[in-house]
Amino acid sequence: MTIASGVKKNIAGSGIYLFLILSALFFLVPIYVFLVTGLKSFREVNIQNMWDLPRALTFDGFTAAFGRLTPNLLNSFLLTIPATIVSSLLGSLNGYVISKWRFRGANVIFIVMLFGMFIPYQSILIPLVQFLSGIRLYGHLPGLILTHIVYGIPITTLVFRNYYLEIPDSLIEAAQLDGFGIVNIYLRIIFPISAPAFVVVIIWQFTNIWNEFLFAVVLVQNPVDQPITVALRNLAGSQIVEWNVQMAGALIAAIPTLIIYILLGKYFIRGLLAGSVKG
Repeated sequence: MTIASGVKKNIAGSGIYLFLILSALFFLVPIYVFLVTGLKSFREVNIQNMWDLPRALTFDGFTAAFGRLTPNLLNSFLLTIPATIVSSLLGSLNGYVISKWRFRGANVIFIVMLFGMFIPYQSILIPLVQFLSGIRLYGHLPGLILTHIVYGIPITTLVFRNYYLEIPDSLIEAAQLDGFGIVNIYLRIIFPISAPAFVVVIIWQFTNIWNEFLFAVVLVQNPVDQPITVALRNLAGSQIVEWNVQMAGALIAAIPTLIIYILLGKYFIRGLLAGSVKG
């Protein structure tokens, strides 16, 4: 390697790092505004000094936001955890059957399932409300959980189906020769090696369900039962907006998904690289 080529390589590497740093700073700007506003007193908050650091740190905004949002924070966990687990398990079973136990019409059924991913939420609100009212789940958290389970099945099926296509069919055939049936093959062979795909769909589903707003505000009218995304809107009030409380509440609402990405982020990348999103 010549000196000139080495210099060019270093310049290119520095340029990439500079671009990545600037991109990270750009995406962190909203977090900075949320944090500095949440740490200010109500009197100090105004549009003129929104970029300034707080003159005196105060956690009153975080304390007030946490006190008001705690019941709804628990509702979000009660909504997101079961909906994520059930939709992931159903997607795993669907993907396993479609990819390894091909039957007549399997491809058509798979395409019809995928079609569900592209149906806008707004277009099904009226029939969804009528259906949930008919089974007496409208206005309650279980109805919202059922909605997210059903809406999550297409994407979880897609991820698991593509992941299981990477598993050799000879492994299934060998298990069949040993006398294993469809259920035992899934429980003893397929499920134990599905961790990368589960990580991908759990992160995906948890984030989508936690941050979802439209279904939550339409299907659950009682503020006591609403998840944190809807309760966050109610923090604004009708006469005076306590921006420090509002910003602190937004940060509190974002913490669970942030923790999920910090703990499982590297496994998420491994799951993607393992073929879970390959066509």
